[in-house]
Parts: sequence; structure tokens; C-alpha cells
Amino acid sequence: MNENLIALLPELALLGAAVIGLLTGSWLPRRRQWIIAFLAATACAAGLVATAVTMANDREQTVFSDTFAVDAATDMGRLIVLAALLLIIGMSVESVRGHQRETEYWVLLLMTGAGTLALVGADDLLMLFAAYLLASVPAYALAGFAKDAPGTEAALKYYLMGALLGTTMLAGIALLYGAGHATLYRELNTSLPTASYGLVAVGLVGVLAGLLFKIGAVPAHYWVPDVTDGAPAPVAAYVTTLPKVGGLIAGYRLLHQALPGTDVNWPLLLAVLAAITMTLGNLAAFFQTSVKRLLAYSTISQVGYLLMALSVATRSDLAQKSLLFYLAAYAATNIGAFAVVTELPNARTLQDYRGLAHRHPGLAAVLVACLLGLVGTPPTGVFLGKLEIFSAAVDGDYTWLAALAVANTVASLFYYLRWLAPLFAATAPTPLGAQAVQGRWTAATAYTAGTISVVLGVAGGAVLPLTTGPLLR
Repeated sequence: MNENLIALLPELALLGAAVIGLLTGSWLPRRRQWIIAFLAATACAAGLVATAVTMANDREQTVFSDTFAVDAATDMGRLIVLAALLLIIGMSVESVRGHQRETEYWVLLLMTGAGTLALVGADDLLMLFAAYLLASVPAYALAGFAKDAPGTEAALKYYLMGALLGTTMLAGIALLYGAGHATLYRELNTSLPTASYGLVAVGLVGVLAGLLFKIGAVPAHYWVPDVTDGAPAPVAAYVTTLPKVGGLIAGYRLLHQALPGTDVNWPLLLAVLAAITMTLGNLAAFFQTSVKRLLAYSTISQVGYLLMALSVATRSDLAQKSLLFYLAAYAATNIGAFAVVTELPNARTLQDYRGLAHRHPGLAAVLVACLLGLVGTPPTGVFLGKLEIFSAAVDGDYTWLAALAVANTVASLFYYLRWLAPLFAATAPTPLGAQAVQGRWTAATAYTAGTISVVLGVAGGAVLPLTTGPLLR
């Protein structure tokens, strides 16, 4: 039994910082609570360094009775989650500074981030569910952090959907255990092909229900627009980004490692879900006027594209690298757009952004790069990610899905342009104070995320090799 704690340094760094931060913050005066934010950022930086060392030394291994795998997918997932968490910390500084529960905010963020990392490397059904809970429960509290009416509604809807589909997921795990007499993926890989078809099919649907909730895909997407709109903007950036990274990598590992030999036609199921998700997300975003709700439906459509990689998890060698690279590009691009929204707290509708290019040209440039990036316009990272994921779909004999994704990409340009057009308007000024800015930390986060989005597109050839490598059993 390999109990190498060194292999779990990124996860332990976040959990350790959460515990130390909670204890320390209980004694710090309110004006000193920023120390906990610094501690959280330090933990993320330490996790990034540990991950870089692991990748440089090719220390691939499974730990704790093979329930957690440290391989290429885990390492890339760690890089994405920790870097995204750093950006979210940066865009949260001004929002929670001086808040009476500032310490609790950073602790909750660290704990749900640790749960997301646990999802990324989960190689066992019970580990998967424990990670689901750790990633979800703190996020429910974050959604209602403002304690206002929209935030309370958001937290309640988030919690109820999570509890319902979490229970469904646990039932699915029980059925898969009953069918395969194991919870480890490598053991299920050999036992599920000869198990009862009905048990495997229903169990898989149950487990996928929980993962679909985490990533915000149809039919478990109903919480996304309300939580995104009701939660504070930095929390909205979190719930539309990091859970997707954890849930999609966890789903890919489950399908690739535990279910490749079963008769259940899960590739077609996921292909249909991908098609419906991307189409519904785009159609719902067409006539949105709230910037946060537009980004909410945008993120649903992006999940549809990402699910294409899961549908060909065992049918194409391009699936893994396309998924991991797209996730990295999407995380930077989505956080960049939300950072601009956070920087302009009074600009809630598309028309509130009229003339932004004249008043704040730097923020306008970031927003243009991020919104066109979400479309998939070169030279942004999402363009290369979409190119890779569409190629994987074609390689996996789902050409019809790739064609539908291309059509959806073209259609999505309409609602992103509805937001971009007012930026350059010189007439009809925005309401007084609509473009008042938040502070330098949030602006710096926006510029950093926008730059990363473009750099991933320009230098994608240097990043793609990091996404390759076998998954461990």
C-alpha cells in the first residue's frame, strides 16, 4: 500500500492552509484578515511548484491503495485548478476586504479547491464521491456569502440540486459496486464487462448525474444561471470554472479506466448530451441582457463542447489532450471575462458597457479578447482547444457532432457581439457610476487572465505535450 503523502502535496497545501487560516483568522483583527488571503495564495503557489517538480521528474504513481492517481491528467488538472484559484483570489481581494467573514471566504475557497483537486485524481468510486462532497459543500456556502436575497436563493437552489443529484450519484455508485463487486476503477475494468447490463447502465447514469451537476450540463444545468446571477461575481467565476475542470477530468477518467469494455453505449449517450447542452446554452444566451446570465448560458454551451472529448474517451487518442488543453484555455478566458465584470460592479447589463473602450480601454481590450476567445477566434487558446476537440470527435467517428459544434460556434458569435458592440459606442452615455471600477487587484487579474488566454493560443504547441501521457491504473 503506497501511502506517499509527498504525492499529495498540492492537495495537502490547500487543506493545511484552510485549517491554519481558520484558526489564525479567529484571532486576527478585521484589518489584518488580508493575511489569510496571502496564506491562500501562498498555498496555491506551493501547489504549483510541487506539481511542476512532479511533472519534471515523471513521478507518476497511484497512492493509498490505488484510490488516487498521479499522472499526466492529474498534473495538468492541478496546474489549471491552482492557477485558476490564484486568479480568483486576486479578483476577490477588493470584494471581501474588511468583510466581517473575510477569513471564512478564503477558507471555503481553499476547501472547495482541494475537493476539486481530489476529483481530478480520483481513481475509485468512493474517492470520487468523497471528492464530490468536499468540492460541493463549501461552494454552497460561497454562493450565499453575500447573505442578500439573490445570494440566498442561489445558495438554496445550488444546495438542493447538489443534494438531489449527489444522492443519485451515491445510488449509482452502489449499483456499480453491486455489479462489479469493487470500487477501484482497475478492478471494475475487468468485472463490469461480464456484469448485468441493466445494473451497469443504471449505475452509470446515476454516477453521471452527479458529474453532470458539477459541470453544469443538461439536464442538470438549471442551477447555473441563477447561481451565477445571484452569487458575488468572483464566486460566479469560481462555480462556472473550477467545478467543470474537476468534474470533466473525473468523468473522463471514470469512462476511460472503468468502462471501456462494457456493452453500455455511453459514447452515444454523452454525444447526445453534448449536442443538447451546447445548443441549449447558445439558444438561451441569444437574448440575455444581464452580463452574468449571458456568461452563465455561455458556460453551459462551453460544457457541451467539452463533453465531446468524453464521448470519444475510448475512441480517439486525441480525446485526452484536447480535453485538458481546452479546459486550460477555457479557465483563463472565462475568468478573464468575469474579472472585467467584477471590476465594474455597477455595470449589470449589456448597455451599461456602452463607451467602455473610451473610458477604460485596457478593460475593453481584455473583454474583447475573452469574448472572442469564448467564440473560438484565433489566436486565443479556446480556438486551438476547439480545433483539437473537433478533431477528436471526427477521429472518434462522430463527424455529425463536430459539424453541429461548428454550427453552434458560428451561432454563438451573435450574442457575444451583442455585448461587444456597445463597448465602442460614442453616444448615449451609460448611467452615472455604471463604469466605476473596483480596484487594482481585480484589474490586474483581468489583464493576467486575458494575456494567458492569448498566450495559450499563440504558444499552444509548447503546452500540448503536457497534456499527453497514459492514465494510471
